[in-house]
Amino acid sequence: MGRAFEYRRAAKEARWDKMSKLFPKLAKAITVAVKEGGSDPEMNAKLRTAIQNAKAQNMPKDNIENAIKRASGSDAAEYTEVTYEGKGPHGVLVFVECATDNTTRTVANVKSYFNKAGGGVVPNGSLEFMFNRKAVFEMEKPEGVDLEELELELIDAGLEEIEVNQDMIYLYADYTNFGSLSKALEDKNLDVKKANLQRIPTSPVEFSDEQMEEIEKMLDKIEDDDDVQAVFTNIA
Repeated sequence: MGRAFEYRRAAKEARWDKMSKLFPKLAKAITVAVKEGGSDPEMNAKLRTAIQNAKAQNMPKDNIENAIKRASGSDAAEYTEVTYEGKGPHGVLVFVECATDNTTRTVANVKSYFNKAGGGVVPNGSLEFMFNRKAVFEMEKPEGVDLEELELELIDAGLEEIEVNQDMIYLYADYTNFGSLSKALEDKNLDVKKANLQRIPTSPVEFSDEQMEEIEKMLDKIEDDDDVQAVFTNIA
C-alpha cells in the first residue's frame, strides 16, 4: 500500500466526486443495508457504515432518514449485489460492484461499456488473484492518541496497517475483519469519517497520459451507471 495506494484512493475519490448521481447511489447502499439487517443503526453495522459514508459525502440528514424509511417499507425495491470483472483499453483490469433490481439490464450495460472501449467482461473469478480485498477506515488523526499504542490495541481486531497522511489516518484490515475492526473503533469512540471494502491491486500498472485518457472515458461511463456502486482498477 503506501503512497501508491494513496494516489489510487485519491484518483478514485476524484472520479466519485464527479458522479452526477451520488446521493441516489448512497441511498441505494442504505436500502441494501436496511434490507439485510434492519433499520436500527445500533443493531446493524452495515447500516451504520452506509450512514457514515453518506454523511461524509454531505448527504443531507433528511435524505438519509427518508432513505431508511423507504427501505423499511413493504414496497421498497429489492436489490441484488453483484460484481463484474473486465479488461479495458490497454489491458487495464477492472472490478465493478453493483446493486441492482434488474441483473439482466445491469450486465448488458456493463458489457456495453467494456465492449465500446475495446475491452470486454471476463468470467467472475478471473481477476480475483490480482486484487486484495481490504477493509479501509479513514479518520482524522485523534489528538492525544499514540498511534503506535493504538495500532497494538487494534491488532486483535484485525488491523494490519496504519497509514498517516497529514491530519488523516487510514487503517487497513482484511475484508473479513471489517466488522470486528469497526466495533473496536466504535468502542474507543474514534470518529471514523469513511469505512468501506476496497479491492487493492497486487501488481499496479503505470499507464501513459494518452492511455489514461481512454481508460478514464470508459471508467466515467461505468461509474455514471445507476446500478454501479464502486469501481476498482489496477492503475498505479
